[in-house]
Amino acid sequence: MIEYALNFAFVCAGVSLLINLWRLSFGPTIADRVLAVDTMAINGIALLVLYGIGRATSMYFEAALLFAMVGFVSTVAYCKFVLRGDIIE
Repeated sequence: MIEYALNFAFVCAGVSLLINLWRLSFGPTIADRVLAVDTMAINGIALLVLYGIGRATSMYFEAALLFAMVGFVSTVAYCKFVLRGDIIE
């Protein structure tokens, strides 16, 4: 039963990644593109967690935590760049 739930979750995450890729490509404003990249990072984290559940190992959970930290910092840096024009003051 868990295999069916994991497969469904993988399909949902894949579809959401495709929708985010479309928003990243055709977003009318830069804020839409920033949000699309941030949401793609969150979907990547979800895929890592789902893969870790499927393989029954905790290594992918640690990778998801690292990916979350890098995704957060990159989103903040990109937003700061968009607002001010530079990252380091």
